[in-house]
Amino acid sequence: TPLLTLMCGLSFSGKSTLALELRTRLDAEVFSLDVINAERGLYGGQGISGEEWQETHQIAQARARHALTGGRSVIIDDTASHRFLRDAWREVAAQGQARFRIVWLDIDTVTQHERLHMNRAAPSRHDVVDRVMAEHRASFEPPLDENAIRVDVRNAHEPKTIDDLVHSLHTHADPQA
Repeated sequence: TPLLTLMCGLSFSGKSTLALELRTRLDAEVFSLDVINAERGLYGGQGISGEEWQETHQIAQARARHALTGGRSVIIDDTASHRFLRDAWREVAAQGQARFRIVWLDIDTVTQHERLHMNRAAPSRHDVVDRVMAEHRASFEPPLDENAIRVDVRNAHEPKTIDDLVHSLHTHADPQA
């Protein structure tokens, strides 16, 4: 049975890096909303309208549905910052007859600001302007009551953390999305 793994967390929490680390371990395709935005000439860190985000989500959902119905597991690389977005991904998993799991990379404000400023000094990804970052943090709805696997970003990329996460994803994914 395929698995839809939804990465969830604030910007600079390490979702993209972890998604790529999990890709091989889970034999999954990664669909990044940042990549889809870039394909469309958009950059979320600069601010994108709700209508444009909706279009990006629709593209990602169509790609994920196609992979799931073909029997492939997928990892969705997104902030998944609102409950209604996570609920929409649950529905995509159900449509693809896939198991569903949220991986929440929980980052504190200090670590997030350190990573943001390190990126501004030596860019490894697109910037997130201060206004967008503040709005993002203020509106983020943590998946506290959604059976998410909570990962502390300080050790998210350690081999034991990844091994434990893969084990949890293989053994505890919700059979019903």
